[in-house]
Amino acid sequence: MSAAVRTIADVAAEPLRSVADAVHSLSDIDDRGIWADGQLTPWSQATRESAVRIAALRELMGSRADVSSSSDSSPGSPLAAAPDAPHPHVGLLMSGTPEYLHLLGAAACSELVVAGLNPTRRGEALLRDATLANCAVILTDADNEALLDDLDAGVPVISVDSPEWSSLLARHADATLPAPDTVPTGADDLVALVFTSGTSGDPKAVRITQSKISVPGRMLAERFEMGPEDCVYSAMPLFHSNAVMVAWPIALFAQCSIAQRRRFTASGWLDDVRRYGCTFANYVGAPLSYILATAERADDADNPMRVVYGNEAPADVRHEFTRRFGARVVDGFGSSEGGLSISRTPDTPDAALGPLPAGVRIVDVETGAECPRARFDADGALVNPDEAVGEMIADGPGLFAGYWGDEAADAERMRGGRFHSGDLAYVDDDGYVYFAGRSGGWMRVDGENLAAAPIERVLRRHPDVAEVGVYAVPAAEVRGPGAIGDAVAAAVVLRGDADATVACWFAEGLGEFLSGQPDLGPKQWPSLLRITSSLPRTASFKFRARDLTALGADPAGDRVWVRGQGAEGFSPSA
Repeated sequence: MSAAVRTIADVAAEPLRSVADAVHSLSDIDDRGIWADGQLTPWSQATRESAVRIAALRELMGSRADVSSSSDSSPGSPLAAAPDAPHPHVGLLMSGTPEYLHLLGAAACSELVVAGLNPTRRGEALLRDATLANCAVILTDADNEALLDDLDAGVPVISVDSPEWSSLLARHADATLPAPDTVPTGADDLVALVFTSGTSGDPKAVRITQSKISVPGRMLAERFEMGPEDCVYSAMPLFHSNAVMVAWPIALFAQCSIAQRRRFTASGWLDDVRRYGCTFANYVGAPLSYILATAERADDADNPMRVVYGNEAPADVRHEFTRRFGARVVDGFGSSEGGLSISRTPDTPDAALGPLPAGVRIVDVETGAECPRARFDADGALVNPDEAVGEMIADGPGLFAGYWGDEAADAERMRGGRFHSGDLAYVDDDGYVYFAGRSGGWMRVDGENLAAAPIERVLRRHPDVAEVGVYAVPAAEVRGPGAIGDAVAAAVVLRGDADATVACWFAEGLGEFLSGQPDLGPKQWPSLLRITSSLPRTASFKFRARDLTALGADPAGDRVWVRGQGAEGFSPSA
């Protein structure tokens, strides 16, 4: 194995360079800043805009913004408050605009905390998130304000596109950033609350501290040699940790520009990269696949992009993206919680995440005992999944700072002083770790535990498959009453215009394809095939398996085929 790249753990061991320090250091920079809609807001102006918003929000929330949670300030701090004191949390139900970045900068340089609200949530679910986050006010915009119609938020709701907000800002036009020693900007002080994607239950509010933003921001800026001449492209949702912990802080610590897009669009990606001279982009989930699905042009590689960094991009997508656009794709592994991270090295096998980091282990989900190394047959099939696949845990909390208002979830995540990721994996003899799926995606098929990710990797080899998600359905849904346990189900999006005839050809030929995959065990064969136009995904582009598990064999507008036990062929579902 080659030497490990500089990691989050390496940077975390160094003295803190806070996000507030990074924002303050941009105050005199006039030739770089935030690009949006063809306009540049220089960093010098952007820092002033953040100062204006600190003053405006302090006025708006009155005494509520003069205090902070006792858990977020040192006991002697003038900002310390009684445990039952209100908190200056600002809900942001907004698109990815410079305004959002100004508010993030305001939170980084003051006692304010912003809570990113997910616009794909609706009704009571949206109010539940705002209430959990202790929002004293909710800021929204013209794109999203209708989501709050007919809802009693119980707190002021203001659109940043309204005359009311403009008037409030105008009253504080001469504000300056507070001196760092007058506000809580220590390593453990809160900047934001970011909700988990909610793939397996109600989203939880992750505490995003100064160090949780600055450590990965510094590490990645150094790793990818980002400097003032670079430009970060940011189109991932700003209410998600990927943008808050990867895109924005890289621009701050590299002191380069950031091109901010209101929302991701595959068709506009390349034009934006060329327009703003972007050299770095972030992603999570499926965006690279969406970009590859656009029509290829002969000059696609004629662009300034150097590095695209994110997670959950399959190997074939990474290679094809590099071939077509000439940019290096680096896929890492981490979560909103920040309890552990894995970085690829140049010699990491395509299917692996990277070398297993020090202090991270794979343990049996039930016993907690460390799992033995994975064994493979001559064809590369994993032959001991029951004993080799387990949960990834870390010996300490890493950058995990807990959830807001959910002590039970904190205790579950940090059982025995160890961070439990909830992610399944296995390790080969060379020490490389392979993702096996979420713990909620663990399937019990004919008495054997199976993970989704290895099956997905096989199905992606089919030349007609654009996207695939593997999940569990109750065996009784496929094999009839009396069947126990789970059956493997696969949802597939086909390339191109897949009409009914194309879908039928694919389903009829899938058995022959699967039989030719030597590393696919007989119990890993899907028993249910769903051909759909799109996979259910969260706003952060992660596959949401539970939506399809709930459907079982119900087509619900899709085309569904089933395979009898021991059979090779698929037949249309009755």
